[in-house]
Amino acid sequence: MIHDKSITAFRDAQKVLPGGVNSPVRSFKNIDRQPVFIESAKGSKIRDVDGNEYIDYVGSWGPMILGHAHPDVLGSLQDTLVKGTSFGAPTELETQMAELVIDMVPSVEMVRMVNSGTEATMSAIRLARGYTGRNKIIKFEGCYHGHGDSFLIQAGSGALTLGLPDSPGVTQSTANDTLTARFNQPDSVQALFEANPHDIAAVILEPVAGNMGVIAPVPGFLETIRSLCDHYGALLIFDEVMTGFRLAKGGAQELFGFKPDLTTLGKIIGGGLPVGAYGGRKEIMEHIAPSGPIYQAGTLSGNPLAMSAGYATLQLIRNTPDFYGKLEAKSARLESGLQEAIDSLKLNAVINRVGSMFTLFFTHGTVQTFGDVTRCNTATFARFFKLSLDAGIYLAPSQFEAGFVSAAHSEEDIKQTLAASYQALDQLRG
Repeated sequence: MIHDKSITAFRDAQKVLPGGVNSPVRSFKNIDRQPVFIESAKGSKIRDVDGNEYIDYVGSWGPMILGHAHPDVLGSLQDTLVKGTSFGAPTELETQMAELVIDMVPSVEMVRMVNSGTEATMSAIRLARGYTGRNKIIKFEGCYHGHGDSFLIQAGSGALTLGLPDSPGVTQSTANDTLTARFNQPDSVQALFEANPHDIAAVILEPVAGNMGVIAPVPGFLETIRSLCDHYGALLIFDEVMTGFRLAKGGAQELFGFKPDLTTLGKIIGGGLPVGAYGGRKEIMEHIAPSGPIYQAGTLSGNPLAMSAGYATLQLIRNTPDFYGKLEAKSARLESGLQEAIDSLKLNAVINRVGSMFTLFFTHGTVQTFGDVTRCNTATFARFFKLSLDAGIYLAPSQFEAGFVSAAHSEEDIKQTLAASYQALDQLRG
């Protein structure tokens, strides 16, 4: 593939943007390659500025569960656009969107719209602290909850990808209020509660980790955390920015049958536009201003374009017969094909999948913990990524990110992906 225009675009971007990008992993820095610049997308495909087409498994990092440029979403956006892009005042669409979220997510009785997943998690933590009168939170190694100061301690996603688990600029006092446990190791959570029985406001976690690669909770893990939170009077926050509406209509909490106290949402809820939300029990949410004393605001919160795209997306998901069953079938086909290739080529690789989220780890044995993740061969992943990209398969440019299957991926897309993946994996043996 020719990437001359992307090379020029990246050189120009580096003059005016830090690292040439507005989000670190996009730079391809960790895989020693320059990024491709995208010009357009439709369905399961994206096209770069040089005219190269790729089958896309990034999906804007998760939001595009319907595929790119879905006609119903575009139609809703066009209808809203002609009425105005932002008012800074209430609209009926915000209420309709909130009603839809409450209907779909089991634990949410009241919801506040914000502008990003990071803003949602930051606000949920402030609410938990204000509600409980406590200062400390528990997060998990390798889990990523956005770039808020409280979360950049042993973080996943881009921080892990670029080898930056802790960030300069985070004060020691902030770090002292963030306690770190080990995902899928409930004893580590219990030890923190026993050492800080009256100080922990909340436990926040991805119910399915997606920002150190996809890792499912082991049996009993979520049950233990729920029990510990109840026993010590802490709130349980599910960060479903990635898993919300992705794994089931009601997210991971519906899939696993759990009700957290608070839930953070993003990505799919905006249908590809910048948006986030947090919600939970009414008695907790009513502590937010102007109902209560805990302040949080946003000029563009509930923006009509974001509400319109998100509402159209969620309506399509809710009203499409067996939406998640069909998505599961094609995702399972991709997983089984990759596993067959791994087995036949006798490679040290592991495919983890939950619903339409997946990660191919280059390591041996199971991958269930952050420790398992850190033993992965990132150099082998980088080679696999480059070979896949050159074959027209667009994956997340990091060993520590999730891939996403969309409703727009066809059987032919899966077939082409598996053929290209087999060839790439075969070359890794050389």
